[in-house]
Amino acid sequence: MASPEIRIWHQSFTVLENLPDYAASLRAHMAKVSRRGTEVVLHGMHPGTYASEYPGNDIRYGYLYFLHANQFVTNGLAAQQQGYDAYAISTLPDPALRETRSVLDIPVVAYGETAMHLACLLGQRFGILVFIEELIPLLEENVRRYGLASRLAAIRHVGFRFQDVGAAFKQPAPIVERFRDAARRMIAEGADVLIPGEAVLCVLLASQGVSRVDDVPVLDALAATVKMAEAMVDLRRIAGIEVSRRGYFTAAPPRGRVSELLRFYGLDQLGSHKRA
Repeated sequence: MASPEIRIWHQSFTVLENLPDYAASLRAHMAKVSRRGTEVVLHGMHPGTYASEYPGNDIRYGYLYFLHANQFVTNGLAAQQQGYDAYAISTLPDPALRETRSVLDIPVVAYGETAMHLACLLGQRFGILVFIEELIPLLEENVRRYGLASRLAAIRHVGFRFQDVGAAFKQPAPIVERFRDAARRMIAEGADVLIPGEAVLCVLLASQGVSRVDDVPVLDALAATVKMAEAMVDLRRIAGIEVSRRGYFTAAPPRGRVSELLRFYGLDQLGSHKRA
């Protein structure tokens, strides 16, 4: 088998081994949306990261979210060390995005940032529908940090939870209809582009061919993240375009010191989890 032209490390916020139906649908979706010559390799959080299958029990709290975000940095370092061409943070809140970019040379793309900027190319005001309601303040902060506050219509709870979406891979129609109802309420608030959150919902909707509600597009944010990763790899290879290294948030710390501190804090083993 020929080597892939581009290898992308997909990083989920879930423990994929605990969610076989989602992992199978995600794998099929990545194969569909990536171009020939691209390999998207799925990675989840370490087994045992959460006390249940539902990350939202933890990440609704700021400090626990911060602790879990360390895996996104260390897995990014593992991706670069293992020769991946791009690293895709494939979860709506974009955990540790700035920090990960600061320590990697390969392109780093993220679900939330990519979806929000793409939404601005498709309409005037985007709405985000989530099932972890407690994350709404964090997502609003991300929107402001990305400079897109004037383009946000609203962020609302979709009306169902992670467990409902996970179970819906066997019987999707009821959840899809409930999503359509929530989408129409969001459209009434002024949204002309819709972003589904989280990635589990994105995959479910894409598997059912849901790309619009009435005349409003529903973004396949995972597909957009993969295509952005491919584009960033192309731009790096063709035109030498890479991340800025000027300023507090993007300056690269000394690699030796990064390694020392990862060992000091006991984080040096977090990037060793194998793919799902």
